[in-house]
Amino acid sequence: MANPLGKLFLIPTTLGDNEPLEVLPITVKQVIEETDTFIVENDKTARHFIKRITPEKSQPSLKMFHLNKHTEVADLPTFLEPCLNGFNVGLLSEAGCPGVADPGADIVKIAHQKNIKVIPLVGPSSILMALMSSGMNGQSFAFNGYLPIDKGERKSEIKRLERLSFEHNQSQIFIETPYRNNKMLEDLSNILDLNTQVCVACDITLSTEFIKTQTANQWKKNIVDLHKRPTIFIIHKS
Repeated sequence: MANPLGKLFLIPTTLGDNEPLEVLPITVKQVIEETDTFIVENDKTARHFIKRITPEKSQPSLKMFHLNKHTEVADLPTFLEPCLNGFNVGLLSEAGCPGVADPGADIVKIAHQKNIKVIPLVGPSSILMALMSSGMNGQSFAFNGYLPIDKGERKSEIKRLERLSFEHNQSQIFIETPYRNNKMLEDLSNILDLNTQVCVACDITLSTEFIKTQTANQWKKNIVDLHKRPTIFIIHKS
């Protein structure tokens, strides 16, 4: 009789350098204790996280597959071969939840194609936590990833998202490279209509957490330093 298939566990991580079990359930620790094969973006940070949450686990016994911009698409199915041999595999995000604004979605898709059971574990999602705390429309929203870098294209995209928000009563969520956060907030306050609501959610779950919703016009008068701080931006025009 063939071995039953292993499972693919989607393992969330912290959003910053806080204690893992302050924001993650004990289930995450239990799964990591019982898993030796992981799909990760960065070997060093993944091992550091595993050591923090299960310090007694043997590091030399861990098998790491690397999923990042250098990974060949043709190699992805091989990452799930342990599952086909009856062993569980953990898909580990760099921050937050795997598969959401994260390259892990490609692995999950292959797992479904191979009839491998996918099990998502509970953990912090900066996107949803920002929306929860924004006071905006949690019934209809869209995550748009990164906006264009080009000044003209960015302005057009910001106005397009504002228009979509107004026409569909839909909150529009996006992110920026942390070192360009201050310029993003400046652009939003200058490009959006004065009364369009803007939520800035920064350092979510950390001791420096900052979450504030106010109009684009009010942001012009309230300067906050977001430089190199992970930030979610949400806009909504009523």
